[in-house]
Amino acid sequence: MQKLGEILMAAGIVAIPLLAFSILAIALIAERIAFWYQVNRRQKKVVRDALELYKQDPSLAQEKLERNVDLPLARIFLEAMSLDDAEPDELALAIDGATQAEIPILKRFNNVFDTIVTLSPLLGLLGTVLGLIQSFASLNLGEIGGAKTVGVTSGISEALTSTAFGLVVALFTLLFANTFRGFYLHQIALIQEYSAQLELLYRRRRKKMLEVSYATTTRDR
Repeated sequence: MQKLGEILMAAGIVAIPLLAFSILAIALIAERIAFWYQVNRRQKKVVRDALELYKQDPSLAQEKLERNVDLPLARIFLEAMSLDDAEPDELALAIDGATQAEIPILKRFNNVFDTIVTLSPLLGLLGTVLGLIQSFASLNLGEIGGAKTVGVTSGISEALTSTAFGLVVALFTLLFANTFRGFYLHQIALIQEYSAQLELLYRRRRKKMLEVSYATTTRDR
């Protein structure tokens, strides 16, 4: 803790926003880790089971999805399955609309991460400039040495520490931001894949129902 305090003191005034950025980044990263852990751990199995149940009885698939409504794909499928006697094109539109509604949830905090990654090095650079200004202000060519060098060395220390602090915050945030972006792209691919499977099952089921209905009508005549 003492080491951290020394680093913050050495970094100068820019240590305050950089510390705030680092705390914010850690909190948001923890939330995203918890979110993606749940999605990546459960979603594939839930959706595959729901598609298998849909082949037998759509109501069973809906019950399965309702028990896992905290998952993005479960919400998308429930939105599509809630339509009564929909045309295949209507089902596709419902899936697209539900997918668009889920995108902000999947991309949550991405803009905040981008802001932290962009501003942290700039704040570190600002600290560098301020530290160098302090060093040159303390420098007196006629009195170099002894106590007169304290202001110079402290200014250089502030310049180097603030730069390192800004880079560490930016690199740490960027690592997780890119990881979450990869999860997002993978999730979009899964949504497209499983949505296509649901549409195919729906078309086949609807075709069979129409054939049965036509056969029954023809027989009654």
